[in-house]
Amino acid sequence: MTARGSAPFADVRRLVVKTGSALIVDDSGAIRAEWLAGLAADLAALKSRGLELAVVTSGAVAIGRWKLGFGKRVLRIEEKQAAAAAGQVWLAHAWAEALGARGVVAAQVLLTPEDTEARRRHLNARATIAKLLEAGAVPVINENDTVATEEIRFGDNDRLAARVAQMASADALVLLSDIDGLYTADPHKDPSATHIAEVRELTAEIEAMAGEARPGYSSGGMVTKLGAARIALGAGCRMAIALGKRANPLLALEKDARATWFVPQASPASARKRWIASTVAPAGAVTVDAGAAAALAKGKSLLPAGVTAVSGEFDRGDAIRVLDAAGRELARGLSAYSAADARAIKGRKSAEIEELLGYRGRDELIHRDDLAMGA
Repeated sequence: MTARGSAPFADVRRLVVKTGSALIVDDSGAIRAEWLAGLAADLAALKSRGLELAVVTSGAVAIGRWKLGFGKRVLRIEEKQAAAAAGQVWLAHAWAEALGARGVVAAQVLLTPEDTEARRRHLNARATIAKLLEAGAVPVINENDTVATEEIRFGDNDRLAARVAQMASADALVLLSDIDGLYTADPHKDPSATHIAEVRELTAEIEAMAGEARPGYSSGGMVTKLGAARIALGAGCRMAIALGKRANPLLALEKDARATWFVPQASPASARKRWIASTVAPAGAVTVDAGAAAALAKGKSLLPAGVTAVSGEFDRGDAIRVLDAAGRELARGLSAYSAADARAIKGRKSAEIEELLGYRGRDELIHRDDLAMGA
């Protein structure tokens, strides 16, 4: 399928949609309920066709600043955190109400950069989002501005959305914006600027087309969107910058509304496995029996029952090598258990994990999604 066309989500299994503050909140701090209802209708329609959906939403600070009487003035960090705390309640309620009216359960998830970039916390957040999607809910995700400082925050939800898409192995990411895509120059300043329909590589020429953020609540501009595109493309996720101001923006995109699509060279699964195989340094190793080796070759997960030995010291989320009885490396993967726990459960059935460790972890020592064969 081409990136553009009458059915841009036809082959999408998992979709992340990001909306900025200026779309969801008006100049007085009120939620644009009618617009949100239209977006919720679009999401429900896509969900009814079998898509798994996650939303990354801005707006908590934009709402909270008015609820707390701060107005439009520039906020100090502690005021911004307070505004986020107050506004997040209203924002989450608005999403729950809009999606609930369409029979869809919304689930609030607040993330910091460490939740998506530190391996152990990445696995925790990934597992939580996966379970919500499996249960049929729509995770509504925002940065945890209440506890984040300027030094440790995403700074814009474009980057957060791309990290979520990467973490969730999403097939597509849509950034709903105040513009219908990338232009050769800022079309608000240069009437000769032309629209770019498709980007397959983020060259220096493409990056030079980005302009400054426009005035308003949104913290991101085209520069942040191209940064998000770089993350998405690296994760094998195609990304669109689309006009969000119109009613039912996702429906409009399906009807071939103008947008810029960034098209990756690899799928989400292959990109993730390539990252595991070549980017992450192994912290230890496990040796497996012939039965487990055969199962891995068929694309199965590694269960504790097939492990005969554990070497090295590693924590949950660390990359480890998978060796056969002769010491040959079969694969690399992200361990769901620490080395100490792996030693305690090696050779045992998954049903015994809780009794052995005192807690119920994953059935797999390495899930197939976190395993790269032929490393």
